[in-house]
Amino acid sequence: MIQWLKQLRITFGASFIWLVCLIYFTQGFRSFVWTAVSYQLKDKLKLSPSASQFVTSVAFFPWSIKPLYGILSDCIPIRGRKRIPYLVIATLLSLFPWLILSIDMSSRSSRVPFMILLTVQNLGSAMADVVIDAMIAEAVRSERASFAGDLQSISWMAMALGGICGSLFGGYALTNLRIDAIFLLFSALPAMQLLSCGLVEEQPVAGEVSSEYLTSNGGSHTINGKGFHEDRMSTEKSKNKISRRKRSRKNAKQGPITESPVTAVHGSLAKKWINSLKMTTVSLFRAFRQPIILRPMSWFFLAHVTVPNISTVMFYYQTEVLKLEASFLGTARVVGWFGLMLGTLTYNRYLKKMKLRRILLFAHIGLSLLTLLDCVLVSRSNLSVGISDKVMMLFGSALSDGINQFKFMPFLILSGQLCPPGIEGTLFALFMSINNLGSTVGSFVGAGLASILNISSGNFDNLLLAIIIQVLCTFIPITFLFLIPKEATGISA
Repeated sequence: MIQWLKQLRITFGASFIWLVCLIYFTQGFRSFVWTAVSYQLKDKLKLSPSASQFVTSVAFFPWSIKPLYGILSDCIPIRGRKRIPYLVIATLLSLFPWLILSIDMSSRSSRVPFMILLTVQNLGSAMADVVIDAMIAEAVRSERASFAGDLQSISWMAMALGGICGSLFGGYALTNLRIDAIFLLFSALPAMQLLSCGLVEEQPVAGEVSSEYLTSNGGSHTINGKGFHEDRMSTEKSKNKISRRKRSRKNAKQGPITESPVTAVHGSLAKKWINSLKMTTVSLFRAFRQPIILRPMSWFFLAHVTVPNISTVMFYYQTEVLKLEASFLGTARVVGWFGLMLGTLTYNRYLKKMKLRRILLFAHIGLSLLTLLDCVLVSRSNLSVGISDKVMMLFGSALSDGINQFKFMPFLILSGQLCPPGIEGTLFALFMSINNLGSTVGSFVGAGLASILNISSGNFDNLLLAIIIQVLCTFIPITFLFLIPKEATGISA
C-alpha cells in the first residue's frame, strides 16, 4: 500500500494526489453537513415532508447540468488555463454559502434564502467534481495511462473514507454542537481545498496572446487523434481566401480600414472559443445519438423518474415515530457505505460478465423486495417477531446501497468504454447529469405523492400506501428493459 502510494506520488506529484484525495474526501464528507441540513428543514423551518423534499430537490439541481461546466472549462480558458481557475471558482462557490449560513441566522431561518445558498453550494461542488475528473483524465493520458485504474481507485477510497467519517461524525456533531458551528466546521474543508489549488501547477494552453496562440490547437479536444482546429484547417483556409477577396474589393471602394491589433486578437480569441464550443457540442450530440449510449441512458433516467423517491418522508417517520437518534442514523449511513463497497466488489468479481438486462432485472426485483422491508417497518410487523427497528434499518441500508451499485457499475464501465476520444469527461458528465436529473425528478414525484396522500409531520396514516405504490412502481422500469442492448455486458458493448 505504501509503495503504491509512493509510486503515484512520484508519477503525478504529491500536490496533485493530495488535491484529488481532498476533493473526493470532501464530496464524501458532505454527509456530515447534510444531516444537519435535514434536521434544520424539519425542526427549525418546520417544513412538511413534501416541502422539505422539494427544497432538497431544487438544491441538488446543479448536479443535473454537469456537462455545462465541463464544456466551459474545456473550451474557454481563463488566463490561458482550463482547470485550476475553474476549480478555484468552484471552491469559492462551495465555501461562501457555508460561511454565510454559519454567521447569518436569518439566512438559515428562512426557506428561500436557505434553498438559494444550498443551491449555490451544490453548484460549486458539482463544478469541482467535473473539473477534477477532467484533470484526472488528462493526467493519465499517453505514457501514464496504465495508472488510470490506480487514480480511480484512490479517488473512490477517498470518497468512501469521507462518507464514512462524515456519517459517523455528523450524528455526533448534531447532538453536541449548534448548527452554525457545524456549518462553520465543514467550511474548513473547502477552505483547505482553496489553498491546495495553489499548490498544483497547470501548464497554460498558451503563453502571451500571439499569432502562435491563435493558430495552435494546444489544449483543444482531440477526436481520433486530430485536433478540432486541424480538422477544420482546409475548410478555414478556403473560406479565408474567399473572405480576403471580398474584403479587398470592399476596401478598394471604401478606403483603408485600420483595425486595432488588440481588437483583432480578442476577436480571434472569441471566435476560437465559440468554434470550440460549437465543435464540442456537436461531438457530444453525435456521441449521445449512438443507440448503445442513448438507450441505456434513457433507461437509467426512466428508472429514476418512474419510481417515486420518498426518502425524506421516511426520514421524518424514523425520527418522529421510531424516535431514532441522529447518531444512529449516521451509523446506518456508514453501514450503507460499506454495503456500497461490498456491492462494487461483488459486481467486479461475479457480475461484470453477465448481460446488462439480467443484472438490471435482478437489481429491480431486489429493490422491490427491500422496499417491502419498509412496509414491515411501518406496519410494525417486525416487532411481533422480535426484530428491532434498528436492526431493520441497518440491514435495509446495507442491502439497498449494495443493490443500487449493481445498477450503477455497468453504466460507469460502459460509458467509459464508449466515449469517443476528446470528449470523455464531458460525455461522462452528461451521463452522470442524466442520472442526477432522473433522481431529482424522482424526488419531485415522491414529494408530489406525499402531498397527494396528505402525509405530513405527525400524520403518517397513508405512509404504508405510499410505500406500496413505490413497490409497484419499482417494476415499471423492467418493462423498458428492451432499451438495453440485448448482448451488452458490463465489460463489452
